[in-house]
Amino acid sequence: MSKTNKISEEQLKNLQETVGLIQNGQAQLGGIELQKHKVLHEIAGIEVKLAELQKELEEEFGKVSINIKDGTYEEIVEEAEVEEV
Repeated sequence: MSKTNKISEEQLKNLQETVGLIQNGQAQLGGIELQKHKVLHEIAGIEVKLAELQKELEEEFGKVSINIKDGTYEEIVEEAEVEEV
């Protein structure tokens, strides 16, 4: 009959706990990545809404720079290109 090679119960328990901690950390990280994905998707939707709002404002006021703290705005003056001779 052959001898079974086996680590001690204490070593096994320590090994199982350590592997369990790693698996728990990986699961938490997966959850965080899922939340990150959801937040990034939400931000993308908000950016689309912002672009639509900017278009509406530009149609009404022209090209302006709006102070988002108090709502004041200034016209954006585009500089003419200077041709070099």
